[in-house]
Amino acid sequence: MRTALVFMPVLFLVAVAPAMAQVSPGPLTQSHADLEGAMKCLKCHASGSESMNQRCRDCHTEIDFQVQRGLGLHGQDPEAECSSCHPDHAGRDFELITWEEGSTKRFEHRRTGWPLEGKHATQRCEQCHKAEFQSGGVVRLLQRKNPGDSWLGLERDCLSCHEDHHQKTLAADCLSCHGPESWKPAARFDHARTKYPLTGKHTDTPCAKCHLVPDRIFLTSSQGLAVPRYRPLEHAECSACHKDTHAGQLGPTCAKCHVTDGFKIVASDSFDHAKTRYPLNGKHRSVECAKCHDPQRAWGKKPKFETCDACHKDAHAGKATVAGQVVDCASCHGVNGFKPSTYTVERHRDSKYPLAGKHETVTCDRCHTKKPPQVLPASLGTAQVLMRPAHEKCRDCHSDLHGTQLAQRTDGGACESCHRVDGWKPSTFTVAQHAELQFSLAGRHAEIECVACHGPTRPDLPALPGEAELGKARVALTRVESDCHSCHFDPHDKRFAPDGPRPATDGCRACHGARAFVPSDVDTEVHGRFAYKLQGAHRAVPCVMCHEELSRAPGKIRLLKAESPTRPLQFARKHEQCEACHQSPHGDQFDHRPDRGSCDGCHVVDGWHPAGSFDHEKHARFSLQGAHQKVACDRCHEMTLDPEGRPFVVYRPVPSKCRDCHGRSLPQSVASERPRRGDSS
Repeated sequence: MRTALVFMPVLFLVAVAPAMAQVSPGPLTQSHADLEGAMKCLKCHASGSESMNQRCRDCHTEIDFQVQRGLGLHGQDPEAECSSCHPDHAGRDFELITWEEGSTKRFEHRRTGWPLEGKHATQRCEQCHKAEFQSGGVVRLLQRKNPGDSWLGLERDCLSCHEDHHQKTLAADCLSCHGPESWKPAARFDHARTKYPLTGKHTDTPCAKCHLVPDRIFLTSSQGLAVPRYRPLEHAECSACHKDTHAGQLGPTCAKCHVTDGFKIVASDSFDHAKTRYPLNGKHRSVECAKCHDPQRAWGKKPKFETCDACHKDAHAGKATVAGQVVDCASCHGVNGFKPSTYTVERHRDSKYPLAGKHETVTCDRCHTKKPPQVLPASLGTAQVLMRPAHEKCRDCHSDLHGTQLAQRTDGGACESCHRVDGWKPSTFTVAQHAELQFSLAGRHAEIECVACHGPTRPDLPALPGEAELGKARVALTRVESDCHSCHFDPHDKRFAPDGPRPATDGCRACHGARAFVPSDVDTEVHGRFAYKLQGAHRAVPCVMCHEELSRAPGKIRLLKAESPTRPLQFARKHEQCEACHQSPHGDQFDHRPDRGSCDGCHVVDGWHPAGSFDHEKHARFSLQGAHQKVACDRCHEMTLDPEGRPFVVYRPVPSKCRDCHGRSLPQSVASERPRRGDSS
């Protein structure tokens, strides 16, 4: 702290002139002695309450220089009163410059705006504050006889005090690489920010290995020491620093093969093996270099590569042969991998078992199995693949998918008897072959798919036995139903079944063929075997005219388990008399006859007109003779209407006397006597 000074006032009078009389508080310090005297007060003191600072800075221009630029101790507080730190009038021997800390050695340097750190904090003041380090604009303003005694004149940039060891080859900002603790190492330097980041082995290499190489030195320091060369420095190619051990045979770009982790580590992703005598392709690209080359002896002697067995052992123990000769791996495999084999279907056709049909698409390992049972592993080689599988018959590879259903056949149910290599489906079992069995295929049966009767899912048919009996294919080949009613719905409600009311000798086949259920095969000849033979005009009558159940909308023909949407077709109508189907147009005119006016008394089945069995001489009381034979029937038997307005022909009574028809008109009384239809008289 500053020691308080007590001044004894010395009073003196000055002439009262334009200036006011002043009283000096004491003599000025030696440095201000030339300002002594009452008439010089205003050189330092301003009038009134105005600050003295500007007048102080007018004289002390070096201080004004720093204040205006915010430099040094005075620049940190430009508004401070000069007299607060530098009071005067304390005598000639008074020290205007005092230190709050008590001495220069204790001065807190951070008050200047530049705290001392690292090595700077341990330096004595005079080691830095000396004339040889003073520079900048403030130096020319120093008013001391010995400028070196001033604390001013030092700059903050490193090169103002330190020698530029890089000889201007680098930027002037030393702190971008160096710290105040020491020049070495350059703690703030980061090689990653340069144009050549260090990786791999380069991170452990001493700086001098690259920057202090004799043939790169072209500058020396003031002490005559070699200045390391940092920039410019060639680094585009490794050969700028490293000797080409390949003598230019592989080109100048080392990085195409090597990486910074070490020369013995080859960059497999960038090394161009295609420039060698053995270009790498396929799986060889991913093989480690050490698998083929010896890294302990600079990759050693170049490996052999003419044949695969130079590196690979015979994985098939000599069983891989072509035309009886053991061949190299390349005959059946490519460099892209051992699987799939390059042994093609075309080449397989030259073997003892040519591939055809579906066999062409089967993967090799389905036949050439790995580690097959009942085969000694030693005979298969390291690949453990069976190269010579049995192939004489299908059963050598395929199991019997039909169980034991065909075991009784002479061929034991050999696959090739019904199947081809083109595929299991469709079967080669023909319709002609089926005819030799219990059920001959004809009509629609010859067109439907086999699975409809023999398959595991048979719509509306009884379920088949399980896999244990049918085999994995689940196809029924024996004991398949052959009678119609086992598969098809009976629309006749068993009327014509063997145990029905009207059993048919051949069952469904008596009326239906194999082509379709509708229409049936019943014609006039077949109908003759029934209770009512079709004759005459009946032969042309549609079936529905007698069998009215046929007029209903037919249901869809379904299989056994399906229910029919219509009522059964019984065909049970009785038809002993014509009246069962035909209505008499004669009313009761012939009811007096013994046959009660039966139709067949006058008509025949060939047609209604004419009445083929009516004889006027036998069946009527009026004999037609002479000219009467030529008279048309309706001249005597005229058409009239019954009470309900329906027309009918009058056959009786008819007048039989000549005068009733000839010579005059019939009297009204006679006409009124003629019976009308429905009249029983």
